[in-house]
Amino acid sequence: MDAALARATLARAPGLTAPTAQMLIGAAGGDLAQAARAPSTLRVELPPAARSFLGTPDERALGADLEWLASSGAVIVLCTDPEYPALLRQSAAAPAALYVQGSVPLLATRQLAMVGSRSPTPAGRSTAREFAAWFARAGITVTSGLATGIDAASHEGALKGGGATIAVFGTGLDRVYPSVNRALAERIRAHGALVSEFPPGTAPLPANFPRRNRIIAGLTLGTLVVEAARRSGSLSTARHALEAGREVFAIPGSIHSPLSYGCHQLIKAGATLVAEARDVTDGLGFSESKERLTAAPAAAGELRVLDKEYEMLLDALGFEPATIDSLVARTELPSDSIASMLLILELEGRVAALPGGRYGRIP
Repeated sequence: MDAALARATLARAPGLTAPTAQMLIGAAGGDLAQAARAPSTLRVELPPAARSFLGTPDERALGADLEWLASSGAVIVLCTDPEYPALLRQSAAAPAALYVQGSVPLLATRQLAMVGSRSPTPAGRSTAREFAAWFARAGITVTSGLATGIDAASHEGALKGGGATIAVFGTGLDRVYPSVNRALAERIRAHGALVSEFPPGTAPLPANFPRRNRIIAGLTLGTLVVEAARRSGSLSTARHALEAGREVFAIPGSIHSPLSYGCHQLIKAGATLVAEARDVTDGLGFSESKERLTAAPAAAGELRVLDKEYEMLLDALGFEPATIDSLVARTELPSDSIASMLLILELEGRVAALPGGRYGRIP
């Protein structure tokens, strides 16, 4: 068995964690082929599924893995490799191997996880982009899960800020999920890294994403939750971060917004309340140059000065999604006038239309 096949075999062995793989490879004297080929001769206790696979490996799957690795440019980083991220190795149940496309050295950089709702408010999406761009300018790698909503906005913001970002998959790297983020994944691969513990061909099964979240938390120094409902999956990332002894940050919102509930619960439990991006870097003990962090963002078109009725409408809208009927009640303006004004404000990038006939203000 050559080294490439041995690495692919160990990476695909189900249930094999970093601590167990280290013991197995150590017992084989560092010989990957012996560790993968003859685990029964080594006195190491393995999970039953891993022992069964290593005893009778799926040669067809491994052959497909090697073909995909060669054609995709992906690599396998084993837990015994110096490139394996040190922070992740410290976390409980770290995976035996990672599949990586893009920059492997990026895994060793200081990272911040940014997670949140898949259906955020316009304000939440905008906040994620702006904060991620700020962190990128501070030299922090933004790590998230490529999901729609806050995850995607965080990746986009980091790229816009000229920095790097890492996307952790809940599938094999040969399957971008959700598919709507395929183009974003290609940009991340070019300017960051795509990472998964799952072998090629792994489908987006529900059980995979909590496992993905522990990788996100394990790679990073801290986790920032932007918006999260009561049962948001992003809260599991925060729990994994706390279990790993990492910092957790949360952005508060309106007490009436369901998407603020998760963040408020985290703050009650001891997470750091975040009002500006610098609260996160201060909480992590980073010291950055004022010039770098206050670098002007890309120039945007000048917004026109609003007249009194438009200002009143935006004040009535606030930062919680609202329907035209509710805005009529708050402003006493005719519904047709409000509809027309909202259209103009939407074209100017001040508000966004949302499902259910609602509108949300963009900071």
